[in-house]
Amino acid sequence: MFRSLVDINLTGSFLMCQAIGRHIIATQPSGSQASIGPAPQRCSMVLIASMSSSIVNYPQEQCAYNASKAGVIQLAKNLATEWARYSIRVNCISPGYMDTALNRVPALNAQKKIWIENTPAKRLGAVDELNNLAVFLASEGSSFMTGANCIIDGGYSLW
Repeated sequence: MFRSLVDINLTGSFLMCQAIGRHIIATQPSGSQASIGPAPQRCSMVLIASMSSSIVNYPQEQCAYNASKAGVIQLAKNLATEWARYSIRVNCISPGYMDTALNRVPALNAQKKIWIENTPAKRLGAVDELNNLAVFLASEGSSFMTGANCIIDGGYSLW
């Protein structure tokens, strides 16, 4: 279970970044250097981590998932520093408990009640809220933002 989650969440993210990064770097015009002022945006990578990378979830036990998602954040931070010279930005979104099809099963009703009670916003997040954050991170509006981990969890991780 542990190895499987690391392979899916962390290794999968690494391999995706590696493939895209190789392509973008290979197409980098020679002599390109950083300058003062806005640089043309070449690429913006948005990785999906989780609020679980920085908290211990309750009531479920999921150390493998949490560790794998913490690795995704560290991967993004490292790549952000290594690839900034190529105008490649790398950021993360760390969702909290979201209202998705995976969570709409009766077996999770008791857990969802606990999640909602422990979220200051008193609700699960909506998928469109994640989509809007991803659009921002991919846009010129965040052109000076790299290596960030944007937690979007209705305040869950504040307590």
